[in-house]
Amino acid sequence: MAGRRNALTPGDLMLENLRNRHLSGRIGGLVAVCSAHPWVLAAAAARARDDGTLLLVEATANQVNLSGGYTGMTPADFADHVTRLAAGGGLASEQIVLGADHLGPHPWSHLPAMEAMAHAEALARAVVAAGFQKLHLDTGRRCADDPRGRLPVEIAARRAAALCRAAESAAGLFHRQPPFYVIGTEVPAPGGALGRNGTLTVTDPRDLRAELADYEKAFIQIGVDPAWERVIAVVVQPGVDFDDHRAAAYNPLAAAALSAFHARLPNDMTFEIHAADYQRPSALKQMIRDHFALIKIGPCLTFALREALFALAHIENELPGRDPRSDLMAVMERLMQTHPEHGNAHYQGSGQERRYLRRYGLRDRIRYYWPRTEARQACEQLMHNLHRPIPDALLRQFLPDLAGAIAGGTLPATPEAIIRARIQSALHPYADACRNPADMA
Repeated sequence: MAGRRNALTPGDLMLENLRNRHLSGRIGGLVAVCSAHPWVLAAAAARARDDGTLLLVEATANQVNLSGGYTGMTPADFADHVTRLAAGGGLASEQIVLGADHLGPHPWSHLPAMEAMAHAEALARAVVAAGFQKLHLDTGRRCADDPRGRLPVEIAARRAAALCRAAESAAGLFHRQPPFYVIGTEVPAPGGALGRNGTLTVTDPRDLRAELADYEKAFIQIGVDPAWERVIAVVVQPGVDFDDHRAAAYNPLAAAALSAFHARLPNDMTFEIHAADYQRPSALKQMIRDHFALIKIGPCLTFALREALFALAHIENELPGRDPRSDLMAVMERLMQTHPEHGNAHYQGSGQERRYLRRYGLRDRIRYYWPRTEARQACEQLMHNLHRPIPDALLRQFLPDLAGAIAGGTLPATPEAIIRARIQSALHPYADACRNPADMA
């Protein structure tokens, strides 16, 4: 591939060869863990270590940016955060691939386009300097001074090329490998964007062909045409997404024409899918067979984390002599109401309906609140209170799926092990679907 200066890492080789694997019949894929939560990352790293596979972790521009994002981390902070957690779980650094998700003007879309893009370009340079290898150029959303309606593809493509130029410049300045890129405008909002009627329009191959031509033209015009050969994926909509109540299941018949177009993608390009959370194992395996090789998930993993924490909080409430108690559920409810920008502001309905969605909505907006000091302190108190034997009756009552493994001695009866097991149970179908059977022989 053009522009690669040094020896390719395992991550480079995997990203570069995803399409070729599919064309040669060695079907396989790669799941991107889009989360910054340390317990989610530790569980994913342990799974990658045990499987001997790569760990692809991606951070959105809202999560991680030069102002800290909602996690409080810059790109360099995030890179250190992931590397440290993975190393603690025995995962070598060369098995880690860092990605920038939704890299574009979205966090600054309330500003005029020129100003918003200046922020996005600065972030593009920062993620490359921090060692991110995969950049998703998400420029399809309107800025404050853009015309109403959907942003024309030509404008989105020019802005993506400008971000690419900033990243390429940073790669030379900081002596980094030039990154791989993902493009496309068929990008759902972070965290799921299924409409009220629950219907989705699968990407039309004719529209995709025209969009790719616009992007290639923009890359050439702005002088980053060598980087066009490092565009490894285009984001498409195969008919999967989710909202607070349900997930739209993958339908291979509806996606058949799009799947067939994979063979006509340029260079080493494949398909990337967003909002693939909560899909059934059989659907995931079919998606990979249909060439949707890069699959991004996040909320389903933090949803599993929340499930485990709430189950442990119920156990804590039933046990005598565990004072002071964490009051975890009450703490999270109070945080989400006191700071409604990520939670209440997005929910409709009665007070009871909004309370239900704050806790159990599939978009899992509670994930934005785990980094807050009060939430961290409540979790620490919960862990402390449960580091004594948990009665079997309470394990069977609140963790019936894990009680057998705990009783049989294959899963430690510690809160940390329980949380990890629940997260890995959500991750397992994705990791399993992405493994090529030939590679496991």
